[in-house]
Amino acid sequence: MFDPALYDRRVLPGGSRRLLPDRRVRLGTLARTAGPGLVVAVAYVDPGNFATNVQAGALLGSRLLWVVLAASAVAMLVQYLAAKAGAVTGRSLPELCRDTYPRPVTAGLWVSAEVVAMATDFVEIVGGAIALHLLFGMPLPVGGALVGLAGTLLLLLRGRRSRFQGAVAALLAVIVGCFLYAAWQLGVGSPAQLAGGLVPGFGGSDGLLLATGIVGATIMPHAVYVHSALTAEQRSARLRRCSGATLRAHRVDVMAALGVATVTNAAILLVAASALHVPGATTVVDTLDDAYAGLKAASPAVGLAFVLALLVAGLAASCVGTYAGDVVMQGFLRRRVPVLVRRAVTLAPALALLCTGVEPTKLLLLSQVVLSVGLPAALLPLLHLTAKRSVMGEHVNRRSTTATAALACAAVVTLNGVVLATALG
Repeated sequence: MFDPALYDRRVLPGGSRRLLPDRRVRLGTLARTAGPGLVVAVAYVDPGNFATNVQAGALLGSRLLWVVLAASAVAMLVQYLAAKAGAVTGRSLPELCRDTYPRPVTAGLWVSAEVVAMATDFVEIVGGAIALHLLFGMPLPVGGALVGLAGTLLLLLRGRRSRFQGAVAALLAVIVGCFLYAAWQLGVGSPAQLAGGLVPGFGGSDGLLLATGIVGATIMPHAVYVHSALTAEQRSARLRRCSGATLRAHRVDVMAALGVATVTNAAILLVAASALHVPGATTVVDTLDDAYAGLKAASPAVGLAFVLALLVAGLAASCVGTYAGDVVMQGFLRRRVPVLVRRAVTLAPALALLCTGVEPTKLLLLSQVVLSVGLPAALLPLLHLTAKRSVMGEHVNRRSTTATAALACAAVVTLNGVVLATALG
């Protein structure tokens, strides 16, 4: 059906007039759709990002900066597809998988998604516990319990969407502000430093493992489920047919929010490279405790900014991880567990591991590899479903979009395979 509101009358050379599709993003549409990108962006600056980016910067300087940027570009494409799937269909990705695939496939996808959600919860709890330990000397299990409780209270705001998204946006602003301040204090980001980080290369097997961790921490599988659910909720609340203008607004929302997350992740790596990397040194900074000590020695204010950002990241991202678990169970199994019950179940393994005395930063790094290995189970269904006209209708992916996303998925799967082969060999 022809809708004049979707077209823009242009004057062509020679004075003739022609109706062309209106590709503008209107502020009103953007205001109605903004928000999901900010919630998802918090997942991209969680303690797992701190662990991988800090260790990468300390061990290899700025060499893996290109991995951060490349992974962030892929993340923007993936998150837009997730937002698009929810906005067009009014269903989350797990719901679409349940309605489309055979039961054995759905069961496998559900198991993978649950493992990813648990690994994510573990990351947030442990990261926040480390921050409280560094700030106040608090025992790690006690700090983990407090972070879990705070994240649960934040998640209870979800019933009032504007307050929840506003609270998450405020916490994200604190994280970004802390690292931009640290980068300014240390004077990082020289042309030579940036140029050295834009040349592809891993610097050995350690760099390959860190690169995989960065991919897992940047292209977050649980964020794919959450984003599709958030845009589906928006669609259900408005009860409107998804238009091209709505999808353009979602694209702007994703690019703006994840652009902020990209700058933050790059700043984390560059700050670590500037303050902690010593070429040829025999000692390696491989824990967040060591990173905090090194940054504090370089500048007490930078050290404080680092640990404050770590704490806020753990608090903010913990609610996103729990929400992801709820979306996964509701979507794949049509069952919903009360927030407090689910938080208790996911909190228990993290607290148990913290009580064992195992070095928590190493657990954070391994959890990021788990997230990276779990990526194909989220990306492949997303790519397949958004390319199906029977699912997406007129908003089905273009062939170029499908091809680009397929190449990204293939690169991630290949990287994971190389790391697993290296580890087993």
